[in-house]
Amino acid sequence: MALRPPTRLEPETPSIVSVEHVFKSVTDSTGSLTILRDINFALNPRETAAIVGASGSGKSTLLTIIAGLDVPTQGTVRLAGQDIFSLSEDDRAALRAQKVGFVFQSFQLMANLTALENVMLPLELSGVKQARALAGDMLKRVGLGARLGHYPKVLSGGEQQRVALARAFVVKPAVLLADEPTGSLDFATGETVMKLMFDLNRELGTTLVLVTHDPAIAARCQRRITIEAGQIVES
Repeated sequence: MALRPPTRLEPETPSIVSVEHVFKSVTDSTGSLTILRDINFALNPRETAAIVGASGSGKSTLLTIIAGLDVPTQGTVRLAGQDIFSLSEDDRAALRAQKVGFVFQSFQLMANLTALENVMLPLELSGVKQARALAGDMLKRVGLGARLGHYPKVLSGGEQQRVALARAFVVKPAVLLADEPTGSLDFATGETVMKLMFDLNRELGTTLVLVTHDPAIAARCQRRITIEAGQIVES
């Protein structure tokens, strides 16, 4: 009887984001408060995930820890396999510049820079050639080709958020982190912004992690990570 060759196992897709036993506590004059307690999950390349939960549940704190902007009390976050908290602050910032894009509720645009200059900024900081052309192309992609020379103060909220999207995606990040990206927009404008975000996510193959209180937005994501009182109750 002939022996059958062993079954060849396909290698697992490596996680682009891995959060491992993350705790976060803060201490003040009233004592110690645990914000996050033993958070564990992993996300694959191109995956979309919504972090949901009540106000004060720890959602935004978790997002800033994933970004390496805040340091956990305990635990590990790996970005593309790299333990980000084993790096120096400067090296962590360099990795963030290469791999991570951000979209915030408050836009976080530079008031003294035009729309084009805002989108050029991360490219220039990374030493990318043709930053002006790449930034212009991305602004056209989000429907702002006629607003390149305008400053944030003369742009509507929806236009400012589209500039922020262009700035985040222009570097083609492996991971995009968004904190309530439609929180300060009206419904119709928010719908436009979210469609752009998911379109760019698919087009560029970015892993999308967003904090939202909107169940309709969360339903568009492949994963829903629910946090209650600093713990994951659904993933």
